[in-house]
Amino acid sequence: MDRLSDTLSVLGDLIAFPTISEYSNLDMMAYMAGRLEEAGARVDIIHDETGQKANLFATIGPEIDGGIVLSGHSDVVPVSDQVWSLDPFALTEKDGKLYGRGSCDMKGFIAAAIAMAPDLAPRVTRRPLHFAFTYDEEVGCFGARALADTLREKQIRPGVAIIGEPTSMRIIEGHKGCYEYSTHFTGLAGHGSSPDRGVNAVEYAVRYVSRLLRLKDALRERAPENSRFEPPWTTINTGGLTGGVAHNVIPSQARVDWEMRPVQHSDAEFVKADLRGYIEDTLLPAMRQVWPEAEITTETLGEVDGLIPTDPNEARDILMELTGGNAADVVPFGTEAGIFQNLSMSAVVCGPGSIDQAHKADEFVSVDQMQQCLTMLERLGDKLAA
Repeated sequence: MDRLSDTLSVLGDLIAFPTISEYSNLDMMAYMAGRLEEAGARVDIIHDETGQKANLFATIGPEIDGGIVLSGHSDVVPVSDQVWSLDPFALTEKDGKLYGRGSCDMKGFIAAAIAMAPDLAPRVTRRPLHFAFTYDEEVGCFGARALADTLREKQIRPGVAIIGEPTSMRIIEGHKGCYEYSTHFTGLAGHGSSPDRGVNAVEYAVRYVSRLLRLKDALRERAPENSRFEPPWTTINTGGLTGGVAHNVIPSQARVDWEMRPVQHSDAEFVKADLRGYIEDTLLPAMRQVWPEAEITTETLGEVDGLIPTDPNEARDILMELTGGNAADVVPFGTEAGIFQNLSMSAVVCGPGSIDQAHKADEFVSVDQMQQCLTMLERLGDKLAA
């Protein structure tokens, strides 16, 4: 079987695993572990606390520092609210396109890496080649963060990370972070005719949103010089405000869902410090003056660091050599790349498929993009050979 046909066979197997984030990914991990072990890789499966999710970390080549990581996430987004013309969990090839949930985001890259492993294993002798496949990227990059802890504990120190998110095989050297929160307000219920006898959680939530809007404007002034992002500053978005049960009842509960996308870590610290001070010095004292048990708590859903463009960047240089590209871009969507960068690796994002197809009904990756990815991995094998 030629390498493209083998890759498409693996892709079909991966798509058949319905690894929506709320479900287990263990069957898919066991399948990939078996394929990699057959290729001669040293494979480690690391379970989460529930035992229902796992990361996979595998290595071929010498056991030394400075290896190259091929990384992808195993989970996919739901299909329940979408209208598909095809079975989302069966690979369908039509007119040069490969349809199925996760085909481009990002089982296409994973399939190519696994299918190439038997060819790469006997050739990789100069530095290690690692395979890092994670869980729960779509809901907060929890798997990658756990994997980072594992690598630290085991003192495994790769030097380069290639995250195969769909970029149409363009080299991406930067993206913003994504920090998501829900801030909960607990007040005191009462009759709407006596507002001073209660603590209106919705009103305090509105004041909190007003503070977010002030910070949103302040962040524009903090945009780094020559920022390549669009927009060039850190953004804040208020995604929802909920609370209350009736027109004539003082609401005791409210919640604000919000996010920020930092272009630099200092912006995130600026926002969090300002909000912490506003809560402690202004909002809570006013609430507790009426009811001492009033509370404001912020739930952190995820804090995924951005990928900061750096110079020099070995990962970028390697990908330019492998793909023939002569430029690297930045993108607005987030990936796990910043987590690897925080482990002192150089990191880039480059993989088959277009982000325009990700998360949509009838998601697809083109056969041409898959072939380009295989060619890139073939050249990587040449680079890692003695």
